[in-house]
Amino acid sequence: MLVKTYAAALMGISATVVTIEVNCTKGIQFYLVGLPDNAVRESHERIISALQVNGYKFPRSRIVINMAPADIRKEGSAYDLPLAIGIMAAAGELDAGALDRYMIIGELSLDGSLLPVRGVLPIALKAKEEGFKGIILPKSNAKEAAVVEGLEVYGSTNILEVIEFIAGRRKIEPMVIDIREEFYAKQQQFDTDFSDVHGQESVKRALEVAAAGGHNLLMIGSPGTGKSMLAKRLPTILPPFTLQEALETTKIHSVAGKVPGNTSLITQRSFRAPHHTISAIALVGGGAYPQPGEISLAHNGVLFLDELPEFNKNVLEVLRQPLEDRKITISRARFTQDFPAGFMLVASMNPCPCGYYNHPDHPCICTPGSIQKYMSRISGPLLDRIDIQIEVVPVPFEKISERSTGETSAVIRERVIRARKIQEKRFERDEGIYCNAQMDSKQLHAYAVPDAAGLKLLKNAMQKLSLSARAYNRILKVSRTIADMDDSADIESSHLAEAIHYRNLDRETWGV
Repeated sequence: MLVKTYAAALMGISATVVTIEVNCTKGIQFYLVGLPDNAVRESHERIISALQVNGYKFPRSRIVINMAPADIRKEGSAYDLPLAIGIMAAAGELDAGALDRYMIIGELSLDGSLLPVRGVLPIALKAKEEGFKGIILPKSNAKEAAVVEGLEVYGSTNILEVIEFIAGRRKIEPMVIDIREEFYAKQQQFDTDFSDVHGQESVKRALEVAAAGGHNLLMIGSPGTGKSMLAKRLPTILPPFTLQEALETTKIHSVAGKVPGNTSLITQRSFRAPHHTISAIALVGGGAYPQPGEISLAHNGVLFLDELPEFNKNVLEVLRQPLEDRKITISRARFTQDFPAGFMLVASMNPCPCGYYNHPDHPCICTPGSIQKYMSRISGPLLDRIDIQIEVVPVPFEKISERSTGETSAVIRERVIRARKIQEKRFERDEGIYCNAQMDSKQLHAYAVPDAAGLKLLKNAMQKLSLSARAYNRILKVSRTIADMDDSADIESSHLAEAIHYRNLDRETWGV
């Protein structure tokens, strides 16, 4: 008897339907074809044990299983459940009439329990797109799949429940969640807040400007000045997710298996902080069958690179294209995958090898040559893509010991949101442009033109501070953001002056 069940294979952050054809005839052989990997092939033993423990016998027949389309590699253990259901239906143990209405995924343990799988959200979206009535999957994945409206989501704890449900002997209530209620309820829940930070007003201002315009930022300062602490609080002042951004971010984390347990939707912007020993593939994504890397997991959020010069130079160089294109294209001989990578880069570093250059109290033992060599670990093209470079100085004891708190993240966030709304209106006709940091030369000439006094100030600053030519556009972008924060249609000299201050750490002047 020939029956069909339906599962899905992940392709990048999307899914494609896999039709599992099971034919059961006389004989005792077992064949599994359709480009399965080792994990799929091993499902045979898991299925036998799961059925036996739950009172069913594995058919003593010649079983041929084809997983179509045969030219797409099938990976992972998520095919265990649809394979088992297909085998039982082909052997006549289960009515196959209802199987074409459901997509089925799930990993089997030896006792028949269903274990969670990755990539549930894109699979559920594909099931709805292809017109399936519902999806049957492990109960621990049900909340994630229930994000998709118009699809019945049936979460089960073991294979026996699934068998009885398909046979009509058991009723399983579909998982239903109020996605908007859950989305808005968790948006303001943060473990950190800017009110915890004493002092560092200039750095907090720089972070606010970076958040308002989506600018990349580099903090340079001695050990213990609070660089990491400040960076970790940046997501608390970024604009809240839109529902579309939350869905897109959840899809990426779902494919990578990074969605927290019992969570339906990621509602806060990501903050990814990989260690400096990370490889290029782990950072940007890849592998024989590409998986999203840290830059994709930081999509719509923050990628924090602490101790920037300690990263392998080749690893840092692969960031250059994603920073411009906001996506990463991974090519293999047989296919090409695109992963989103629209992140804010925030980095920190010491000012010199010993860490105490420009420190008010601790002497620096580094020579100018060693400082320049240390800084040269960061290439000019990468530094060119960092709009704001700010020095972080030690906090005086008087500030550390203060009991009063500063502005809360909620207050700062409101100012950031107002500035972003101005930018949304400005770029509503520019496709793919959402904030000032994304402006190209065309938008700069249209929206970021200083007056004669501002141009004179900018010219003098570039000459006196030995700023590079590449700093010119960056200063204009940042000054446009500062003007938006002041609700000013024109870029004034004060806006340019503040933006110039954020380039005082350009490589040509540092360590001289």
